[in-house]
Amino acid sequence: MRTNSDRLIMLSVGGEVTNPSMRGYRISHDGRPLVLPGVGGITYNLRVGDPATGWVADHVEPGVSVRNLTKDREGLPPTNDGLNFLACVGNEATVLTGDAKGAKGTVTGKHGGIEHVLVDFAPEVLDKLQIGDKIGIKSFGTGLALLDHPAVRVMNLDPRILAKMPIAEKRGALVVGVTHAVPAALMGSGLGADTCYRGDYDIQLFDEKTVKEYGLSNLRLGDLVAILDTEHAYGRVYRSGALSIGIVVHSDCVVSGHGPGVTTLFTSADSRALQYTLDPKANLAHFLGLQQKKAGKVTRKAR
Repeated sequence: MRTNSDRLIMLSVGGEVTNPSMRGYRISHDGRPLVLPGVGGITYNLRVGDPATGWVADHVEPGVSVRNLTKDREGLPPTNDGLNFLACVGNEATVLTGDAKGAKGTVTGKHGGIEHVLVDFAPEVLDKLQIGDKIGIKSFGTGLALLDHPAVRVMNLDPRILAKMPIAEKRGALVVGVTHAVPAALMGSGLGADTCYRGDYDIQLFDEKTVKEYGLSNLRLGDLVAILDTEHAYGRVYRSGALSIGIVVHSDCVVSGHGPGVTTLFTSADSRALQYTLDPKANLAHFLGLQQKKAGKVTRKAR
């Protein structure tokens, strides 16, 4: 597949492992007050490839949640914006400080609202990480174009993982394998954003009939999904016949309008240019082998 990857810039971005964020009670879509684990921190028992639904949690992020906490300077853009816009799914992340220094991980998505970049590390690395450890990312992929598919816009994706993804070129179309198709009517929080080069938006799972019809109860973190009749070139809009394809980045939610979040990877208003096929293995953990990877030797150092 021909791309412009030889002209893209690789740039350092980074942040710190965040502390979990709590808001006290959350009122569920059916009126129940609940206190649940949510965003941020180091999630030891949830990684890409694991179920996105069924957890006693709300918006939980798999692996490690990273945010740039550098104090912003007056008159300049927020420092965390560079991390959020430039980091791409598939980028290499490296632990820069602490007991896990030198360990490698993989960017798996971006979560809007809280503005986190999510990184997968092997379990033995998660055990050594601490809140505040610095994570460096070699950002690469912003500006990626598929030269033979000009009607398809690509975002948030490291071009070096394209060859590993379930993608084919057929009769002039880019055909992407996805685990699920999702009707636009189910899409909630995140609508109205003027860019999809950061953040995500949520699949509402509150209508049991539609969830059953589209088989959405078995969504997994890291699944590639096709969002029907939506275009994401300059924000998220409903457009009949358009198609957007993204990756599930955080867990299900109890709050109205929310659900498993999706970070956009491909979008096109032309139904002939971008198409999908159902593939139960179309998950980041599967085609990058993340749950099988073991970390390199990590030497524990005194703080």
